[in-house]
Amino acid sequence: MTSPTGTADHGTLDLSVPAGHEPWRNPSAYWPDLSRAVAHLSAPVAVLGLEALRWNTHDLLRRAGGTPLRVASKSLRVRGVINALLALPGFRGILAFTLAEALWLAERCDDVVVGYPSTDRAALARLLADHRLAARVTLMIDDEAQLDLIDSLTPAGRRPEVRICLDADASWRSPLLGFIGTRRSPLHAPADAVALGRAVASRPGFTLVGLMMYEGQIAGVGDAAPRAAAMNALMRRVQPRSIAELRQRRGTIVRGLRELADLEFVNGGGTGSVESTAADPSVTEITAGSGLFAGHLFDSYRAFSPAPAAAVALDVVRRPAPAIATVLGGGWIASGPPGANRVPQVAWPRRLKLLPREGAGEVQTPLAGRSAAGLAVGDRVWFRHAKSGEPAERVNSFAVVDGGTVTAMLPTYRGEGKAFL
Repeated sequence: MTSPTGTADHGTLDLSVPAGHEPWRNPSAYWPDLSRAVAHLSAPVAVLGLEALRWNTHDLLRRAGGTPLRVASKSLRVRGVINALLALPGFRGILAFTLAEALWLAERCDDVVVGYPSTDRAALARLLADHRLAARVTLMIDDEAQLDLIDSLTPAGRRPEVRICLDADASWRSPLLGFIGTRRSPLHAPADAVALGRAVASRPGFTLVGLMMYEGQIAGVGDAAPRAAAMNALMRRVQPRSIAELRQRRGTIVRGLRELADLEFVNGGGTGSVESTAADPSVTEITAGSGLFAGHLFDSYRAFSPAPAAAVALDVVRRPAPAIATVLGGGWIASGPPGANRVPQVAWPRRLKLLPREGAGEVQTPLAGRSAAGLAVGDRVWFRHAKSGEPAERVNSFAVVDGGTVTAMLPTYRGEGKAFL
């Protein structure tokens, strides 16, 4: 529960019950209600609307159709939310973004996959010295040199078996457009992925347990973005072709690896591709995270409409002109290709916009528009971040609001004194 000073506690969430109503459908009531609920907290105030979070949680489970969901910690960075998800049927394990984070999470979770290769020698040394952690954490590789690094720290025979997942490239190589996807693994051809799998399976001290193939060109790119008709049309042609190619190639890789090892999991997808990834018979689990908090980038999909569960309120601190109101802070720019879709979106009041020559500033953000003239010093403006997990690096806690009341203050990684990347 919330203390009188608004300090963070480690209260748990109950996400087991779907949202009984959808207050965010009425923005003119939803955002002012949030303002009243957190009026006693100093800005910036990061909020999780519990009704919206529950709705997103159960919508993801519905979309997965029974395929287990692995929690993408990068997209949350709040242990209270991660723990609540793992308590639900349908969620299984964590996809971490660094090994140091994985070791921290593995103190309480017995299934943590590191989503990216690691050269963190201190974290690797800790893993290699601890049988319990080694049994709970799976490392990601796409190059035999990554195995060489592990052996150089502690050779096989002097350490526990290291669990290994292969990361194979899920991009589409279009005959006309070339490379479409994210630059991750060099393992694109099935023969290359199986060859590395064979090297892992035959190498002492390592156990091949999984395969991951993340189709970022489907899971992370919307097909209904505002003011992007040409790109939307392109994605609606590209994505079905990529899905068909990937299903065939991933199936070939999985069949080859299963001849070498008893794979525990085949991981794929993300929030934007849940349905298509679940339809791939070679996939045993789907990673999801961004759709839970629902940054505004995930408004740009035709297939689903997540609720705005996470938002940040900033205070108006000055009025430099009659039609301009300036809030303190706001320059929380999302990672990815620079552009208008990477800046925070003003959620409330409506009819506010960033100044084209200033944008969202690290210390202050001036806002213009029809609503600006009605804002006074001390009023609050609500923003939605473009992506989901990154705001947690800016605040120490999220206020959980349920039915117009703050019911808990959940610490972020930052609030727990952690900064992994």
